[in-house]
Amino acid sequence: MEQAMFAGGCFWCMVRPFDEREGIVKIISGYTGGSEVEAVYSAVRTGETGHVEAVHVLFDPSIISYEELLSIYWTLTDPTDGQGQFSDRGTAYQSIIFTYTAEQKKMAQASLKELEASRRFQKPLVTQIKEAPPFYPAEEFHQDFDQKNPFRYALYYKGSGREDFARTYWPKDRSHLKETLTARQFYVTQENGTEPPYENEYWDNTDEGIYVDIVSGEPLFSSRNQYDAGCGWPSFTKPITDSMVREVWDVSTRHTRKEIRSREADSHLGHVFEDGPGSGLRYCINSAALRFIPKKELEKEGYGDFLLLFAVRK
Repeated sequence: MEQAMFAGGCFWCMVRPFDEREGIVKIISGYTGGSEVEAVYSAVRTGETGHVEAVHVLFDPSIISYEELLSIYWTLTDPTDGQGQFSDRGTAYQSIIFTYTAEQKKMAQASLKELEASRRFQKPLVTQIKEAPPFYPAEEFHQDFDQKNPFRYALYYKGSGREDFARTYWPKDRSHLKETLTARQFYVTQENGTEPPYENEYWDNTDEGIYVDIVSGEPLFSSRNQYDAGCGWPSFTKPITDSMVREVWDVSTRHTRKEIRSREADSHLGHVFEDGPGSGLRYCINSAALRFIPKKELEKEGYGDFLLLFAVRK
C-alpha cells in the first residue's frame, strides 16, 4: 500500500470522491502542517495552530495510481484561491498537495503544470506542493461525515458553493448520450428531470420482468416489487438489491427529499418516499430512466440469472 495526503478546504467534502474509487483502502480526515504536536478542530478552524484540514489516503497502486488521485483532487478544489476554499476562509482551508516521496513530488508538479497549460482557469493557480508533515486524525465526529450525516453533508456541499463550482469547471461530458437517448431520456437521466405523470411508458405496466438502467443496462427493479401507487409513475417497494442503487439527499428545491441514482451509470432515476405499502418505502421512478425486459426475454438479453426472481411466489 502507498499513502497520499491532500488539503482542499473542509475535509468533509474531500472524502467521498476518493472513497468511491476502487483501490482506495482507507481515508482519514485530519490535520497537518501546524506548529503544535496535537490538533483539535476548535483550534485548527480559527488558525491558532497553523494546521490545515486534510485527508490521508491509503491506496493500492496496482489498482489506482497516484496520477489518478491527483486528477480526482483537482476536481475538488479551487486552485486559484489562496485565501481558503469556497465558503471556508482562512489558513486552515488552503489548497495543498502533500507528498511523501520524490516521485510523488515530481508527479504533483507535472500535474500542476498540465492543469495550468490547459487554461481551464483564467486566474493563476496557487495550489502549493509541500513535503508531508505529521498527520493527526480528526475527532471521530468528522470521520466518514458524508455517510454518518448525509443530509447535513448534502446541504453543506451545495451551500458552500462546491457543487456549482464543480459543474462549471468540471462538467461531465455526456454529450455522446444524446445520440443514443431520446430527448426525454437525456433530460431525466442526465439533467435530473422529471417526466409527466401518467404520460410515460411503464406507470401501469403489469407484465413480468425486470427494469434496467436505460444508459448502462444495470439491473434495478423487478416487476415483482412494482405496484400502483396512484401517482402516475412506476412505483416499487424496493430495488432488486440495495447495492444496485444509491441514495443522495436532493436539496435542489424547498422540499428536501432522497434522490435515487443508479450505481454504475449515475443516472437520475427518481426519488424514494416513506409512504409505501404497510408503512414501507415507495421508489417513485421515471419510466424514461428505465428499459423493461420481459421475463421471457431475460435469457436472450443476458439476464438469465434474474429468472430466479420469478421462481418463487410473491
